Amino acid sequence: MIEMSNHDSTTYDTDVVIVGVGPAGGTAALALATYGVRVHAVSMFPWVANSPRAHITNQRAVEVLRDLGVEDEARKYATPWDQMGDTLFTTSLAGEEIVRMQTWGTGARYGDYLAGSPCAMLDIPQPLMEPVLIKNAAERGAVISFNTEYLDHTQDENGVTVRFRDARSGVEFTQRARFLLGFDGARSKIAEQIGLPFEGELARAGTAYIRFNADLSKYVAHRPSILHWIFNSKAGFGEIGMGLLRAIRPWDQWIAGWGFDMAQGEPDVSDDVVLEQIRTLVGDPQLNIEIVSRSFWYVNQQWAEHYQSGRVFCGGDAVHRHPPSSGLGSNTSMQDAFNLAWKIAYAVKGYAGTGLLESYSPERVPVGRQIVARANQSRKDYAGLRDWFDHDSDDPVTAGLAKLKDPSPEGVALRERLYEALEVKNTEFNAQGVELNQRYVSPAIVPDPDAGQEVWARDRELYLQPSTRPGAKLPHAWLVGADGTRISTLDVTGKGRMTLLTGIGGQAWKRAATKLDLPFLRTVVIGEPGTIDPYGYWRQVREIDEAGALLVRPDGYIAWRHAAPMWDDSKALTNLESALTAILDRAPHENQVAVAGNEPQYSTQGVPIVVPHITAEDATPDPAISTTTIEGAHS
Repeated sequence: MIEMSNHDSTTYDTDVVIVGVGPAGGTAALALATYGVRVHAVSMFPWVANSPRAHITNQRAVEVLRDLGVEDEARKYATPWDQMGDTLFTTSLAGEEIVRMQTWGTGARYGDYLAGSPCAMLDIPQPLMEPVLIKNAAERGAVISFNTEYLDHTQDENGVTVRFRDARSGVEFTQRARFLLGFDGARSKIAEQIGLPFEGELARAGTAYIRFNADLSKYVAHRPSILHWIFNSKAGFGEIGMGLLRAIRPWDQWIAGWGFDMAQGEPDVSDDVVLEQIRTLVGDPQLNIEIVSRSFWYVNQQWAEHYQSGRVFCGGDAVHRHPPSSGLGSNTSMQDAFNLAWKIAYAVKGYAGTGLLESYSPERVPVGRQIVARANQSRKDYAGLRDWFDHDSDDPVTAGLAKLKDPSPEGVALRERLYEALEVKNTEFNAQGVELNQRYVSPAIVPDPDAGQEVWARDRELYLQPSTRPGAKLPHAWLVGADGTRISTLDVTGKGRMTLLTGIGGQAWKRAATKLDLPFLRTVVIGEPGTIDPYGYWRQVREIDEAGALLVRPDGYIAWRHAAPMWDDSKALTNLESALTAILDRAPHENQVAVAGNEPQYSTQGVPIVVPHITAEDATPDPAISTTTIEGAHS
């Protein structure tokens, strides 16, 4: 347990230092600034990610963007959902198709995805996502420093002293903060320094990635997709055994990828070799190509068993290291940050005891372990799609195609196996359950003693199962707002505050919350003007009596519920207060810090921020942070 102190000798340059401004660090900086916490985020690089890297942005990650008020801005830079998913398995873009799959919820599963979230999936490459997060964080008061190298830190019972080097001048300097967040990537220096325990292995397979520009619209526009898998003799290497063409921007910016045998060293990626390989994948020997960059990356299968040491926390790729299969990397990283940010904010403000911070690892470690396993299994699941290859032939693809088209019983059986293998790939490409079915078990969740063991009606990886059980994410249901337009249950919760959610019959809960008069707690009564349920969608998913109650955390997860109706004001007050005490570790602590305030927070332009959030009187960045800059940062 962290000990906090309000001794007069305790002074801080900032409340939180974040190392790394990728999807995790950027989300943490944006959330903390939005919640009114002083935050300084640093990167050793001169600007944001210099390669497309992560790109799939699933519904849960977009919900995070929505809560932080930047969903619409991110959408401007993304490939729209309807262009993401007619994924091909073909001999080349111009050649013969083997099978095709509607992916990312764009096909038969479209209704499931629409019902599960108010947010559509996006494809937004990391160099476009990071500026959205960083810009908005800076506008809300975060201080962002590029060309700033993290060196090391020391921590004590009151805070963390962090040492940096300015990469331009070579000058070293230190900062004093309450907490340090290590979102510094797969080679995390902070994770190594605090001795996080890891399981798994690194670099178990290798892949070559070539970025190139070429107009491929005539091959793609009629069957739009961001991923195209290529079977041919020049691409059938490595664990997946196929080549990849990935659209960065429809349809003129691309990545070509193929596996290689690590035992033979890194493959030749000279101009002649690369041009021939790309033209083979496309199936156009005359294709005009501009090569942008060449790189190699290695398949990792490693996760941390704990994410915290005292006042230092890690998240993102620093604690879960895996290939991009299933598109889970940046999404999980953003959710790590979103989970942690409100807890840090509540501890800084004195709304919660520091025991709340102990819930971070129990909640996020199982998710990290799950997505590492899923991403690596998704690579292995391509094996069945290669079953039709004729490996005894000099040209396995051409000979295999002949067998695949054979009208004989053997041909029928081969085609059946191919479609069965294609069905397996839904666990990578249409796995809404993997993305939205997380269940938290931690000190920040009060179990419902009457709920029993959850029974999964359908495949847990494929299908979302909405639930109001404590530890589940609040289900999305469309309500109607004051102006008659639709709003989601997710829109009336979150925004940095705990939410007591009840129905018109739950007036006892409403009066209890009013009596507590806590600055971080709002009450939402579904059925009252502004949050009516004319469709009955909320009634269908709430799983509690109209006069029952849910306590929803700022990150959208349900912390506690009282399923039965409550008519007694005194009992409602006792139950609600007990739940908040347990969840937030609000039992009196002799050394608990309180720096809360309720003044409006302002952007760097002096305009009040309209996103509802918790504020603090010390939200303005400390002027003593003199080395932090955003001007002059460049690609």
